[in-house]
Amino acid sequence: MSVKRNVPLLLFIVSAFLAGIFFTTLGSALLTGQETTAVSHARGFLTGNGTTALNNANAASAAALEDAFTQVAESVNPAVVQIRSEKKVAQGSAFGENPLEGTPFEDMMPNRPNSNNNGSDFFLSEGLGSGVIASETGYIITNNHVISNSDQLEVRLHDGRFYDASIVGTDPLSDLAVIKIEAENLPYISYGQMDEVQVGQWVMAFGSPLSQDLGNTATLGIVSATERTSDQISSLNVFSSFIQTDATIYPGNSGGPLVDINGRLIGINSAIFTKSGNFQGIGFAIPVDVVENVATQLVEQGIVKRGFLGVNFAPVSETLSEVLNVPRGAAQITAVTSGSAADQADLRQGDIILQVDNRPLLEYNQLRTIIANKRPAEQVDMRVVRNGEEFDKVVILGERDNAIDARDELPPRVNDRRGDNNRELLESLGLSRIETLNEDFLEELGLEDVDIQGVIIIEISPNGTAYRDAKLQRGDVVIEVADEPIVDKEDFMRAFDSLNTGETALVRVLRPQGGQFVSFLTALEKP
Repeated sequence: MSVKRNVPLLLFIVSAFLAGIFFTTLGSALLTGQETTAVSHARGFLTGNGTTALNNANAASAAALEDAFTQVAESVNPAVVQIRSEKKVAQGSAFGENPLEGTPFEDMMPNRPNSNNNGSDFFLSEGLGSGVIASETGYIITNNHVISNSDQLEVRLHDGRFYDASIVGTDPLSDLAVIKIEAENLPYISYGQMDEVQVGQWVMAFGSPLSQDLGNTATLGIVSATERTSDQISSLNVFSSFIQTDATIYPGNSGGPLVDINGRLIGINSAIFTKSGNFQGIGFAIPVDVVENVATQLVEQGIVKRGFLGVNFAPVSETLSEVLNVPRGAAQITAVTSGSAADQADLRQGDIILQVDNRPLLEYNQLRTIIANKRPAEQVDMRVVRNGEEFDKVVILGERDNAIDARDELPPRVNDRRGDNNRELLESLGLSRIETLNEDFLEELGLEDVDIQGVIIIEISPNGTAYRDAKLQRGDVVIEVADEPIVDKEDFMRAFDSLNTGETALVRVLRPQGGQFVSFLTALEKP
């Protein structure tokens, strides 16, 4: 074969080879480009800028708020402790005695058999709660119900160290206690001022909810209300009103601090309001002024001394409020203890207390909480109404005997052994049945030595005006209607028959309480 004939063939082969490389490269580039574009689109779907990110100004504001919360948590957490308690209880019960029985946290006490009892007949009842370090030398504030009846206390610090703790003092009536660990140079809580606490302000609650593994949990909320008290709430804490908060409080948070946005203590987490046993958005904390007063006295003298006024008192009914033009939150004096501070200041049965130290009473139980958190010999100024006249009283408080039961006793139930009383008037008032007071009824009330006359309420309808507006109860004894003495049932009927429809009469009532009768005024409108 000649060279001339082979050259064109060689050129063709080379050209075909180069063309193949070119098209292969081009195709690869095209395919790679498509793949790159597809991946880019996928990544854009997952990590694109989106539309929800805040702009620079708003992002800075949000970051500042977030930073405030994280700074509070970082500052407060080292002062928050977990408290573990143990108590030996007899095996006669599956669970033994529960030291939290009667508190909102009575279900937080699991029990386990003593694993090393060697035939011993007891269980170890274990409890969990929280506390806050109040001094660098190891004093810790918590709830009384966290450590009550414990045989052994162990405290876990935020840094993981464990200490045995001893009880310095307890005050069951305010549900506060102080314990101590042997440690030095500890971080401790700063105190806020109760008069600076406002509804709506940010707060954080700290503690160990539900489990030992959840120590130093922080929750966030606002102050929902202050100075919360009522007949029901008083059963939880006799001598303290509450701060209400929606910051989550669970069993185990009890005894931990509630702090403001500056990291200052404003309350000790104490209770929850619940219909299910779980947190439902309403928690209660003991206010810092009560905490400081009680804790200081427990450390200094081991007991709490409280001011004592020396009165029994009751709420002002709706109708009495209208007739006398006094607030519904006022407290009506029903009895005065002879020789007490109230007696020496000439406070009298029937007086209505409107204010204490320029603080209007929003709920009559506040009279108890305000007075109880003052010291003996302290002076208080009161605004009082007597016979329609307003005046001021200065009272020098006495000292409360801690043996006195501060809880108002419920009126006793009176057994009905009488016939029906279906008078139309009584039914319209909601007084389903009344009877002339006699020796049998007095004996049932435990007051057989008392010489009084009147009519006793046997049955009362919760839907009637006597119960709803006048706040009368079963067992109450009516002794006057419109300043006229009531001796028997017929007197009562005549007194109301003489009224015009819609007319209101003042009614004086005796209520069995603590083995005696206390007197108060209310008002009833004739339907």
